[in-house]
Amino acid sequence: MSRRCDLTGKKANNAFSISHSHRRTKRLQHANLQEKRIWWPGGNRWVKLKLSTRAIKTLDHKGIEAMAKESGINLNNY
Repeated sequence: MSRRCDLTGKKANNAFSISHSHRRTKRLQHANLQEKRIWWPGGNRWVKLKLSTRAIKTLDHKGIEAMAKESGINLNNY
């Protein structure tokens, strides 16, 4: 399974590691993903999602129904 936020689609970013002598090597900056169980009132059950911490904060504000509709996912599959 990929390291991608289920609701926002956030994923890793390409970047450079820079040493003290300023040699640059490629590396990945991974999104801060958390495995969360969220209560879905519409389905009257728990839904397990892989979310970024930014998505968790937004979820508290908007709600799971609105964010799932916005991202185009069907919560019955989770």
